[in-house]
Amino acid sequence: MRWGTAVVAATAVAAAAGAAALLIGRRVSDLSLRPERSASGEPVGEPVLRVHELAAGEVTLTRTVASARRGRYALDWPGGHAVVGKVLRTGPQSVTRRLELTAGSPLTAGTEVELSPRVLRGDPGSACGLDYMDVLVDGELGALPAWYVPAVRGTWVIAVHGRLADRRQALPVLPLLKRLNLPALVVSYRGDQGAPASPDGIGHFGETEWRDVEAAIHFAKEAGAGRIVLYGWSVGAATVLRTAAESGYRHELAGLILDSPVLDWSASVRGVAARAGVPGAVAGQLGAWAAEGRTGVDPAGFARLADGAELAVPTLLLHSPQDAVAPFAAARRLAELRPDLVSLRSIPDAGHAALWNADPRGYEEALRRYLTPLL
Repeated sequence: MRWGTAVVAATAVAAAAGAAALLIGRRVSDLSLRPERSASGEPVGEPVLRVHELAAGEVTLTRTVASARRGRYALDWPGGHAVVGKVLRTGPQSVTRRLELTAGSPLTAGTEVELSPRVLRGDPGSACGLDYMDVLVDGELGALPAWYVPAVRGTWVIAVHGRLADRRQALPVLPLLKRLNLPALVVSYRGDQGAPASPDGIGHFGETEWRDVEAAIHFAKEAGAGRIVLYGWSVGAATVLRTAAESGYRHELAGLILDSPVLDWSASVRGVAARAGVPGAVAGQLGAWAAEGRTGVDPAGFARLADGAELAVPTLLLHSPQDAVAPFAAARRLAELRPDLVSLRSIPDAGHAALWNADPRGYEEALRRYLTPLL
């Protein structure tokens, strides 16, 4: 009788542990597959910083790896926005940066702020001073909002943001594309604000979203585009790779630009969890297993994309060795496996999909050198 009681108790404990593991895995996977957003549009879970001190043209913040990086970044707080630039001084627990501009409610000592790469806000007109049109792309699930920035050349650039971002991610590169006279179509896809929801409410690492990018290519071709350059960030870069492999328009592509591409989806799930402060490697791995089960991602097919087996056009790969979400090793491997087509530009001391922020001039020069032969 005692053995029977022990077996029942052990079974109950195992069942409870299994249920807890499933719950943890689902919650961790949600950070990548169904991210919640704050009022500023950033994923919930990003570290909150405190303003320690303000002086003329300076702001002192809590010191973290992100707040001490080189480059230009945004600070957002309820009702306010600022842009910070060069690091002026660092202390054991604080970093002082140049304060370039502020807008909205006052920034004061003690204010809690979110640091993000989104230094430009609004749309191509308000943020960049560019003429543009709001257009709708006819996707398989419904209308997909997009920005179209016209220019005279026949080659179009179609920009695809990452899962943890939105169309604003493309704003910093639009002035350069305009100077090169390249029309740009900045697209949304299923699950975005204003776009149809994914049928199951989650992202799929590009395995379903690529059909929305194909719809954008169809829109461009119908509007008179010649060849197409696909430009993606993070999971958007993985979506671009899938589009280039699967689309009926793949022979219309002139090239690919991949910024911080997610080439190892399970490592990226773990990285997003760690960046959001989820403790422990076990929880991150549970999240990766849950993501695989929920999305039905094909690991073998994804690996073929990551190895460049499907590549057929010149590809510019932009990445940071310090990327904590999309490991640099996967980008280096892709460049080594396909040196005939892939050019890797390393931008050190940059966060995930924040390469332009760390080195705007170097980033834009890499784009210019890549795009000029394709004009």
